[in-house]
Amino acid sequence: MLSRGDLTDAEWAVLEPLLPVSNNRCGRWRDHRQVINGIIHRLGTGVQWRELPERFGPWKTVHERHVLWSADGTWEMLLQHVQATADADSDLDWNVNVDSTSVRAHQHAAGAPKKPPPTPPSSSKGAPQISSRVRAHYPAAPAGGGGAPGEALGRSRGGLTTKVHVAAEGRSRPLSLLITPGQRADCTQFEAVMDKIRVPRTGLGRPRRTPDSVGADKACSNRKIRAYLRKRGIRHAIPEKKDHKAVRLRRGSRGGRPPGFDKGRYKDRNTVERAIGKLKQFRAVATRYDKRGYVYLGTVTAAALLIWLRS
Repeated sequence: MLSRGDLTDAEWAVLEPLLPVSNNRCGRWRDHRQVINGIIHRLGTGVQWRELPERFGPWKTVHERHVLWSADGTWEMLLQHVQATADADSDLDWNVNVDSTSVRAHQHAAGAPKKPPPTPPSSSKGAPQISSRVRAHYPAAPAGGGGAPGEALGRSRGGLTTKVHVAAEGRSRPLSLLITPGQRADCTQFEAVMDKIRVPRTGLGRPRRTPDSVGADKACSNRKIRAYLRKRGIRHAIPEKKDHKAVRLRRGSRGGRPPGFDKGRYKDRNTVERAIGKLKQFRAVATRYDKRGYVYLGTVTAAALLIWLRS
């Protein structure tokens, strides 16, 4: 019997073909569905790993699986797969909006060990095999250690915080995610968030990386960002800052023309705020408990995956 929050049969049918498989020689993966349900339970409740109910199996197995899949890019690969399926079904709105949110870090999130993240299992003797579709999507291993900044922890008025930068499509679902220390300015990460948009094709062709239009608030209003969007041929709706406007008017004809701004398009920016609200419905996202930055990014990515599966 399924419990509240567990994967349904339809959701499991989407994920099962993409998950790692055993080589039948030595070592087996514990039932993926049981483990993922344990991760979902922790996402929704924010409970400590060792407090997971027994029906999810050994808590250490669930925790280690989440850490490994956060390090090797499995969560990101699964997210891209459901995005690609939605795009193929014309269920993805490419009018993208960008924003960020600050997340309070629990005191347990400090003091991460300075060691590299775990490496993905190889095909060598004694290691479980990974399906070819997962292996093809392995990103570069995330950096480990480096103190609080290296783990995306920063100081602000509220103490230790992490900032989650989100690019959301027009139906309030996350397209790309990035985490930085809490004091990092939004404008410095705009290009990085946009560059992480990558929706593969279900057939032939390169992944789609260019949206139809982009909306952002005044925090992203500067010449560098407008030049970046103009170079990529992306229409945008970003309001001009008052001080920028005052300087432009003061310079007269030398100040140049005002940037184009579509008020109607800007009203749709609420979609990214709603996407952030959906992410923060998961307590393990709304408060950061993970010590390692790449593990917390995996937590946010797993939450985004559930939003897509259940939209």
